[in-house]
Amino acid sequence: MKKLYLAIVFILCLVTAAFAKVNINTATADELAALNGIGKVKAEAIVAYRTENGKFQTADDLIKVKGIGSKIIEKIRSEITTDE
Repeated sequence: MKKLYLAIVFILCLVTAAFAKVNINTATADELAALNGIGKVKAEAIVAYRTENGKFQTADDLIKVKGIGSKIIEKIRSEITTDE
């Protein structure tokens, strides 16, 4: 019974993590690179832009980052947040 309980808890943790949004204001480059369409270079550009210019107010502010276009923003919109 204990193994079943642990398995259920483990599965719930995985499901929760799968649906958690990435906060573009606090995420590391590695976390951002895991997003669909964002690789290491774009992730580092996002972090650099954020460091130099401050927090993003909306997901659409990513357009200001070199290499990030509207198609990428639309692709990842459901996976990201600016909320804390």
